[in-house]
Amino acid sequence: MIELRVLGEDDWGVWRELRLAALAEAPYAFGSTLADWSGDGDQEERWRARLSMRGSYNLVAVLDGTPVGMASGIPGSDEGTAELVSMWVSPTGRGKGVGDHLIGAVTTWAVARGSHTLELAVKPSNSRAIDLYHRQGFTKTATPDAPTPNGTTHELIMSKRL
Repeated sequence: MIELRVLGEDDWGVWRELRLAALAEAPYAFGSTLADWSGDGDQEERWRARLSMRGSYNLVAVLDGTPVGMASGIPGSDEGTAELVSMWVSPTGRGKGVGDHLIGAVTTWAVARGSHTLELAVKPSNSRAIDLYHRQGFTKTATPDAPTPNGTTHELIMSKRL
């Protein structure tokens, strides 16, 4: 059974564990790197700040008692828009509906906050994620691809109407 847990800043340890695992297992999928969030970047106050971002909705998915996925919803840059960010499902959770549950929960959150569009950015090489997003009703937008935070690659912008 998949259980979704909404996290607050006091849950930073769970978020940290999953985020570091995500950056180690799938470095190709994120604009941030493991090096960005480890060493000097691995500080409790930073993890707490990430989970207490204004208006954010942070989730972990638990499968048979083990955290196996994560996702966040954040307010978008435009009125009526929300963004799906930090999406990751561990190899043990893949193919079991974890990603669908996470996206469904973020979609429900976005609708409840009055958003009419849910957007995300995904690396063009991440075909498994793109397939999941297509199944969930996302399509590539006409918006130009966005550079990653470090500026080394670009991401596809996808959205769906809510």
